[in-house]
Amino acid sequence: MEKGTFEKKQSIPLAFHAEVALKEAVADAIAAHRRAGVPIAVWRYGEVVKVPVDQIEVRVKTGTSVRK
Repeated sequence: MEKGTFEKKQSIPLAFHAEVALKEAVADAIAAHRRAGVPIAVWRYGEVVKVPVDQIEVRVKTGTSVRK
């Protein structure tokens, strides 16, 4: 008997699911900032830096980043 989808998902560690969810949430938040024209705040070299909208990099599903 073949494993169903539920059983296959159970074999993947919870930490992996959590990491995927976090990455998706961050990508959604960055996209929302870009659409709204609001800069994002990031931590660089020990300080908080605001990234202007025209410099926000939008990640596509292939794992590469593009500037739009």
